[in-house]
Amino acid sequence: MKPVRYGVVGCGMMGQEHLRNIALIPEAEVVAICEPDAGMRAAAEALAPGARFAESLDEVVTNPQVTCLLIASPNHLHLGALERVAALRPLPVLMEKPLFTDPSDARRVAALADYPAPVWVAMEYRYMPPVAHLIREAAAATGGIRMLTIREHRFPFLQKVGDWNRFNRNTGGTLVEKCCHFFDLMRLIAGCDPVRVMASGGQAVNHLDESYGGAVPDIWDNAYVIVDFESGLRAMLELCMFAEGARWQEEISAVGPAGKIECLVPGPGRFWPGHLGAPPVPQVIVSPRDPKGPRVLEVPVDPALLAAGDHNGATYYQHRGFARVVQGDQTPEVALFDGWWAVAMGMAAQESAVTGQAVDLRKVPYAPPPSVFRRQPAAVSSWP
Repeated sequence: MKPVRYGVVGCGMMGQEHLRNIALIPEAEVVAICEPDAGMRAAAEALAPGARFAESLDEVVTNPQVTCLLIASPNHLHLGALERVAALRPLPVLMEKPLFTDPSDARRVAALADYPAPVWVAMEYRYMPPVAHLIREAAAATGGIRMLTIREHRFPFLQKVGDWNRFNRNTGGTLVEKCCHFFDLMRLIAGCDPVRVMASGGQAVNHLDESYGGAVPDIWDNAYVIVDFESGLRAMLELCMFAEGARWQEEISAVGPAGKIECLVPGPGRFWPGHLGAPPVPQVIVSPRDPKGPRVLEVPVDPALLAAGDHNGATYYQHRGFARVVQGDQTPEVALFDGWWAVAMGMAAQESAVTGQAVDLRKVPYAPPPSVFRRQPAAVSSWP
């Protein structure tokens, strides 16, 4: 069995969640880390005491012990890091989202189409147990999805090293940085590609009283996005990032001629007020049209997985699948092409919100051209 020995680039908040979850995979270990911030490096040393710390990405990539890579650096550094890996030693890569942040960089992504090793883009929301349950059961519960709605009501963006996540130039913008997860879910559930995006969004509440180097943050905190798909399915996203008092952080519903299925997902347990008792348990609700009568199913998540991160166990299931990729037992479930589409949908939403016009994804230069990648059906082997 091929060893799964990670080299990790970036150990901020999300990088540390990755380290905690890798530690739960028996066949995996972290052997090399590059993290320039002293505070984040100290946290990483505590989580991966056996790892060797490197001064550069190059040093991690060329370490002969490393058999795969996790890139979890700030958003605007992702694509350049992958290009450097391609030039030095093309290893299997788990790439944090978003794949890229500037519309003009789509051509650089296209140039990586022939990357000779597997690339898995970290769209872990697919693997939240209640979301995975909804995806598995949606076709039967709805009789064929016609409408899909995703609502996220959550807390504001957290503090990151150097405050890089306060500005669109670094993040790609909220509808790319945050919402690429939801656009990935839409496309996965739809089973086809989007053709048109309409959106309205902006910055209403958060970070308006902050200043960094004399600049006020420009990241949006709310939006509505409507997406039309090739099949005729319509999807909508509702985002609010000043609603951390909500019981459920994500609410997803799919509706078709036979009925409705929805899932309700709580936010990170560490943010749940202690005086309210135990955090909510995720739910899936199936509501057939005939005979009427909603059925509620609780979908509990392993407490060890909840303790390892903020994504309802999803990061663990993602790494479990990626380990199988490294060992040669499967192909990536979220390929470069999928990560590109998720970013392109977010960019189209931001363009629509700014211009007030619908965006045709068949006509924008930052969407994936069909000729660049061969489309592969989504695999589900890593679902809980």
